[in-house]
Amino acid sequence: MLTPSSQLAALAGGGRFTGYRRADGQVGVRNHVLVLGINGLAVRVAERIAAAVHGCVCVATTAGRGQVEPDLTCQIDQLVGLGRNPNVAAVLVVGVDAKTAELIARRIGEIGKPVETVTFAETGEDRLAVLDKGIRRAATLAQQASLLRREEFDIAELIVGIECGHSDATSGIVSNPVVGRVVDRLVDRGATVILGETVEWLGAEHRLASRARTPAIGEAIMNAVRQRENMVAASGHSLTWNNPGEENIQGGLSTIEEKALGAVSKSGSRSIDGVLEIAEAPQRPGLYLMDGPSFSPESLTGFAAAGAQIMLFTTGPGNSFVNALAPTIKITAQAETAQRLIHQIDFDASAVLSQGESLEVEGERLMEKIVDVACGTLTWGEVLGEGLEVLTRIRGSL
Repeated sequence: MLTPSSQLAALAGGGRFTGYRRADGQVGVRNHVLVLGINGLAVRVAERIAAAVHGCVCVATTAGRGQVEPDLTCQIDQLVGLGRNPNVAAVLVVGVDAKTAELIARRIGEIGKPVETVTFAETGEDRLAVLDKGIRRAATLAQQASLLRREEFDIAELIVGIECGHSDATSGIVSNPVVGRVVDRLVDRGATVILGETVEWLGAEHRLASRARTPAIGEAIMNAVRQRENMVAASGHSLTWNNPGEENIQGGLSTIEEKALGAVSKSGSRSIDGVLEIAEAPQRPGLYLMDGPSFSPESLTGFAAAGAQIMLFTTGPGNSFVNALAPTIKITAQAETAQRLIHQIDFDASAVLSQGESLEVEGERLMEKIVDVACGTLTWGEVLGEGLEVLTRIRGSL
């Protein structure tokens, strides 16, 4: 009889994992019921509903009123994308007015996902009534979701977001190249990978563009960076020859260009198949760039809204942020960090520096860890309830 560890090894070796098949054909590695608060007036009641029902995760935006384009569409696309994430079994939309709640619920439900709404409008603005109705509706969704069982799937069903935060010298030398090895393996097996943080391509954007599958994709990569540079220049500042983070400087990085060369190494070496907008879902497998913020909470939210089921997040001295819907594997090659943050780091790649281990071997171990987490093993972020979604804002409200 196979032991749990040998079962996982067999799955990883065969490029398989276990998950939940959704109505639209996607596969989740978690089975959350999402309580989705769609504007600031509904945040607290959405949190209370989720806290009262086992198996629920709350995502609630503090914005939602007085927005104009392109902010309004960006906000709705992110909310809908999070509701459509494969790790979500069902959704309860919590809002103020029925029209907006029904719009978002309808778009989520178009892929066959169970979705309910509860609004202040239907209860005459009675917060306690919203809470009562919301708990009852969420409870029904959670009980129905519990009927689902894991099945075995090919690793090609995975969409993986890759991120770095609080990088140091070990990030560019070890952690990011190890992730790059994994990215190549995933893409070769038919999976999908998304890299974001547009500003952190700066100084290395030409290297990414040289890997574009078509000239148009290459130009889109270069243009995305130019637009970010221009946005900063319009504010009277410059990105070049600066380092944006105190942690980066303390970790031995000298400029944003140096940081970028290390950051893009986590994209591996395969051809780049497109540039996505925030929350835009890839239409076919491959390696994609997402033109979005470098701030990790917003970046990972963009990935989750595009359908990512798992995140790989490298760090040097440590970074506690994780995504709410997609388990986030925290990776470091800094031995001191791994020892100090034993309840935060999920994968220690420091053997490359301390024992001369190869990047390829560490890449194989990380692939096994991805399968392990996909099959249900909790990350430290999940265990400690660190998850959050932070929607991107483009401009202020009216």
